[in-house]
Amino acid sequence: MDFNFLPQLPKSNLDDRAYQDLVDECLLRIPRYCPEWTNYNPSDPGVTMVELFAWLTDQMLMRFNQVPRRNYVAFLEMLGIRLQPPAPARTEVTFYLAASLPQVYHIPAGVEVATERTETDEAVVFSTDRPLAIGLPEINHLLTADRDDPLPSLLTNPFANLWTRQSDGRWEGREQSIFNEQPRPGNSFYLVLDGAQPTEGNVLALTLSGEAATSTGINPDHPPRRWEAWDGEQWVPILLAEGDDQTRGFSFHELGGGNTLHTADVILHLPQRFPVAQFGSYQGRWMRCVCIDSEIYQSRYSSSPRLVRVDVRSIGGTIDVSQCQTIHEELLGESNGQPGQTVQLQGPPVLPRLPGEQLLVLPPDGLPQLWQEVSDFADSGPNDYHYTLDSLTGRLQFGPLVREPGQIKEDIYERSRRQTRDTLLAVQASPQSSTQTSVLERQYGAIPPRGSVFKMVSYRTGGGQRGNVQRHTLRVVKTAVPYVAQVTNHIPARHGADAESLEEAVLRVPRFLRTRDRAVTPEDFEALTEQAGQGAVARTLCPPSTTPGLVEVLVVPQGNTEGIEREVGLHPNALALTPTLRQQILSFLDERRLLGVQVALGEPDYVGVAVQLEVGLAPEYANPQAQTQTLSRLRTALYRFLNPLTGGPNGKGWPFGAPLYPSDIISLVQGHDGVRYLGTVLLFELRQQDDRWIRTLAPNNIVTPGPQGLICSWADNALRSSHVISLL
Repeated sequence: MDFNFLPQLPKSNLDDRAYQDLVDECLLRIPRYCPEWTNYNPSDPGVTMVELFAWLTDQMLMRFNQVPRRNYVAFLEMLGIRLQPPAPARTEVTFYLAASLPQVYHIPAGVEVATERTETDEAVVFSTDRPLAIGLPEINHLLTADRDDPLPSLLTNPFANLWTRQSDGRWEGREQSIFNEQPRPGNSFYLVLDGAQPTEGNVLALTLSGEAATSTGINPDHPPRRWEAWDGEQWVPILLAEGDDQTRGFSFHELGGGNTLHTADVILHLPQRFPVAQFGSYQGRWMRCVCIDSEIYQSRYSSSPRLVRVDVRSIGGTIDVSQCQTIHEELLGESNGQPGQTVQLQGPPVLPRLPGEQLLVLPPDGLPQLWQEVSDFADSGPNDYHYTLDSLTGRLQFGPLVREPGQIKEDIYERSRRQTRDTLLAVQASPQSSTQTSVLERQYGAIPPRGSVFKMVSYRTGGGQRGNVQRHTLRVVKTAVPYVAQVTNHIPARHGADAESLEEAVLRVPRFLRTRDRAVTPEDFEALTEQAGQGAVARTLCPPSTTPGLVEVLVVPQGNTEGIEREVGLHPNALALTPTLRQQILSFLDERRLLGVQVALGEPDYVGVAVQLEVGLAPEYANPQAQTQTLSRLRTALYRFLNPLTGGPNGKGWPFGAPLYPSDIISLVQGHDGVRYLGTVLLFELRQQDDRWIRTLAPNNIVTPGPQGLICSWADNALRSSHVISLL
């Protein structure tokens, strides 16, 4: 490994003798030590031996003037640098029940779900992060409002005198409109659930009954409405797909005609954060259906949908999962009673420990002891039950016995006294040297009694990029869970990253020495944000702030780049900052920021790019197979080049704020085999407006993402975002 990234300071040459100098010096010594040797010609066997040993000595001197890699690694160890373990991918899985249950159903933490195992790939296992409760939802209030205010206050209850709640919890009565008679965008229909029932993350089947309302005039394939729920901060969408609305936007289309009463379900996925809130004089957990502008749907409600019955039930629930397997009650061996003993866990790498994941020591004649993990033994006394654990290798170590110079005895004593620890071990007289220097033996951390049994209560193992699986791939329940019919993940897994390499750790050292675990400068916030992600953060940027006391950090998480080879690129949604990762970073930075400084995490302004390119191939690439392979390589190169993680001139991600010119595409394509000349190069940009991506021709054929923007590319036939390469 070369250390060219380090400052190149002038270095002294410890031995400047070269190969010829060594040969000449040996020849000059021959008359003194062997006078009878008079033939110094290169053909003489003795001279050949001299030249051989001179060459070997020259090689040793060359190494003598360098710091070996082993020494540099030792310096990193002295600084406390450890390789970061793999980061586990995270996603959400939804458990669907086989039938509605008469009571609240609990799915415990640690339930394992996995992908299907194939002949070539092992199953990727995920575990639930916390318990899931599937409740018995009840509707307390049915309300309406003229506007979709973020904090609704002007609420009416037109159902109060017309509908009654039955003993089984459903509401029914006379036919009633849910919007105004002439619906306008913003008209809202609210359902307030009982706050006593645990419905966080539940999947609800909202059963609605009404007449086939063909007179409402909507397109049932694209009804102008949206379903939302209040998560404590904002209204979030809860209808995953239009197919989940079997009422077809309250039209009950294709369920029958005339005045026949029809019933259908709307499947709603509630957010995992679904608190009890109070708006106006009503309290509970809030959902709503909002009438929206119909410009993109080509139709709107000409009259309000009317209902006669509403019921709700839970058919499943959604919970966070991480790519890991939990190992319980692993025996690690016995204590030999010696300082610094090490034991090995059988399932490395070890993920960050959760409460309760620690070492249990069983003394031969005493009560079990729970020991505490520490990052190092610098502050550990001889009676502290401390140990260290290398997350990457799974190596567990107890405190060492260190012989320290006697002149620092007083400093050690004062430090121990300030920390209210026990006094130092008795100083034993050591053999006196010529300088009469005394030494002090100090035990850092307690030593388990001889014969004690080590047992790891539990720990989690896993992580890596292979955990970034696609959606609808986690379909196997490895843990027996009654009443569960099926399980799936509706969103892909994200933020899985492989273990840190030694080269990556070396590059991290200058940042570590500069920040010293404190966030002061923008560079400090960037470095510590990457450290907080534990491998899940790929890039960061701390732009200049215009608000005093506020520091904004833009985060680009790790993403699955396998789509580049499949010519589909990387969609910006795959780089979204999840709530779990956001909270993890904010908690880490909160302990290291200055007082009075607030940290805000954000995402870059992603700008999509679609390239239309004309290329001419060399004559030897005239056959169809060669042309197909060449075009495939060019598309793959474009998706790799226009990428926040692998793009840009250096292949480490497209630079923040850097514009894209046609010359960049020309330079990239001309370097590929088979390309003889180029034709027209057109750049199209895709920018997000509300929930939609809009594709337009780039002004002046230049894509400018802005100072906080990043360029990316992905394939989507509906948006026409794919790269199109035509042959001339």
